[in-house]
Amino acid sequence: MKQTILSCLAYFTVAFSTFAQWQPQLVQTDASFRAVSVASPDIAWIGGTKGTFVRTTDGGKTWQTGTVPDAQACDFRDVQAVDEQTAYLMSAGPAEKGQARIYKTTNGGQTWSLLYQTQQQGVFFDGIDFWDKQHGIVLSDPIDGKWFILTTDDGGQTWKQVPAGNLPPMQPNEAAFAASGTSLIVQGKRDAWIVSGGGTNGRVFHSKDRGQTWTVTNTPLPAGEATGLFGARFFSEKAGVVVGGNYKQEQQPGPNAAITRDGGQSWQLLAPTNPPGLKEAVALIPGDRLLAVGPSGTSLSADQGQTWQKLDNDGFHSLACAKGTCYAVGAKGKIAVQRFK
Repeated sequence: MKQTILSCLAYFTVAFSTFAQWQPQLVQTDASFRAVSVASPDIAWIGGTKGTFVRTTDGGKTWQTGTVPDAQACDFRDVQAVDEQTAYLMSAGPAEKGQARIYKTTNGGQTWSLLYQTQQQGVFFDGIDFWDKQHGIVLSDPIDGKWFILTTDDGGQTWKQVPAGNLPPMQPNEAAFAASGTSLIVQGKRDAWIVSGGGTNGRVFHSKDRGQTWTVTNTPLPAGEATGLFGARFFSEKAGVVVGGNYKQEQQPGPNAAITRDGGQSWQLLAPTNPPGLKEAVALIPGDRLLAVGPSGTSLSADQGQTWQKLDNDGFHSLACAKGTCYAVGAKGKIAVQRFK
């Protein structure tokens, strides 16, 4: 990606009126979705409630809907698309109830292998991501004041816990929101990022060695009960954006986005989005533009978050884009596609 991406406050001129609205997709399920991942503009995988997964390999012209056997109680809050045949599903929920699971398919969802399951008290998975086909990471809410993090070096066949001593201490009540599959993200070959809420302020955790050691920085975004950072996206080693809000007051106006241009060492507030309120996921689209989604609607910025244009009021929980083709997902089987030029 170009080094100029999000590197300065240059303004871009864009005719917003040229954009159509999100194009709703017809899928045969009423499952709710908070997880979407793309392997290419044509290949998208989606995870949802009731053990549901959805896949397209032709840019949304057709959709395959299925359920993972013996996983009807699982809520797949994150998904990792590798290619049209291979994907991972991560189940959020209390491990004590058998809901902390990781599945993998290598045949387009015809069969699924249970790669990992634990009933360890306190484990509640929030996100999963992969740097490449072999190296991945999964995040759980804290146990005894530290994140519970697992990594794999063999495509998910085995998982190893990161020692708690390698992790910074948590603030009281601090945790991650399993809301969009983007509270944990990776970038490049070794970097990983976690965004948090629930504590005294929104914080960003960073690893430069595939999750083995971590540092943490504060952001100017507020945190507290039901409030904090919900999603992140890094576009280079230095440039990234975080978004958030309050899930109990989804329409509440106020600061909900911040940017870094120095690899997360410092964060600066962006203008509140339009529509205002909770934003759960953000993406970069052609023209160095930012696209953010949440329950209150979709926001688009052509000037790196200095101003925002309301694209629509459709509520979505998560977002994934590849080369300008974006997939958004939400409650009750809601899937939409938009292509930006």
